[in-house]
Amino acid sequence: MNTAISSIRNLGPAYEEACRRAGITSAEDLLAIGADAAYARLLQTGTRPHFIGYYVLVMALQGRPWNDCKGKEKEELRQRFDAIKADARPQHSTKLLAELDAIGVRAAPADLKPL
Repeated sequence: MNTAISSIRNLGPAYEEACRRAGITSAEDLLAIGADAAYARLLQTGTRPHFIGYYVLVMALQGRPWNDCKGKEKEELRQRFDAIKADARPQHSTKLLAELDAIGVRAAPADLKPL
């Protein structure tokens, strides 16, 4: 079965598109992979890391409202998010871009300033 990812509570079309870019094409795939592995794949395929986006995914896969995450649970999720973010490296479309990033030649897009 191929149920749409956007059928999962709190995950809309934008999240579904990000998942599709990461090779996750159905709600069943997303549930089987789990939140942490799926979020790592999202980061590897260009999704910018954002803690709220991560914990919305975790809550959605548990069938809970996105704003149900509080206190100690939220702190623990923040630690998991930080670990996923630290381990994730975007995949590059070319070997040259990967090499330039590896030696620190290119600035990250957020670091670029207009002239």
